Amino acid sequence: MALTCDFCGRPAEGDELPLTWSTSVERDRVRYYCDECSRAHLRSMEAKLDSDWW
Repeated sequence: MALTCDFCGRPAEGDELPLTWSTSVERDRVRYYCDECSRAHLRSMEAKLDSDWW
């Protein structure tokens, strides 16, 4: 299964989650975010806002 960023759609290289990517659980669903989206939306992630608010 290929992993993609749930925000921008960027695919992960390889079959494993890269160490630079982050995860969150929103509405009982695990979401994955690439390093670029993670950096761009860090404050919203720390505030635990759903990605719909970003």
